Amino acid sequence: MERTLVLIKPDAFKRGLVGEIISRFEKVGLRLEEMKIVNATPEIVEKQYPDNKNWIRSMGKKAVDTYKKYNLNIAEDLGTDDALEVGKLVRKWLIQHLTSGPVVALVLSGNHAIEVVRKIVGNTVPLFAELGSIRGDFSIDSPDLSTKERRALQNLVHASETVEEAKREISLWFEKLKIY
Repeated sequence: MERTLVLIKPDAFKRGLVGEIISRFEKVGLRLEEMKIVNATPEIVEKQYPDNKNWIRSMGKKAVDTYKKYNLNIAEDLGTDDALEVGKLVRKWLIQHLTSGPVVALVLSGNHAIEVVRKIVGNTVPLFAELGSIRGDFSIDSPDLSTKERRALQNLVHASETVEEAKREISLWFEKLKIY
């Protein structure tokens, strides 16, 4: 049995998708342990999206690679094609996005909860997400569009990727919750 964190982001909240998203997790048998609606502060979101060069470079590389896939020039839009520099911009946009409106934070538990949740939410890039997943059914955003518009990718939800990440994120968003 695992526990994981899901954040329903402001874009999903604004579109009225909170109930639909939660119901998808419940329908597969995941247990909703905790839930709260918060207006995230920059301080908590900066901890959510770490100021870690490897993570930042990875985020930037995804944007650069997507541009290349579609034969676009990211340097024309951002003035650089350096993955670290692009990643710094992406992190800034993520922080701005997660603090732009209400966020619904969930702790879900169940058998292989992290893997199950990741399948339900779909690929991080909605354009590449399978139909039937949350991102595949409700968004078609892509890094080439969001980067050109200088904003975060609107992919509706965040889901922890590993047991360690889930523990860290649960303790960040639910400070008083016992972590096991």
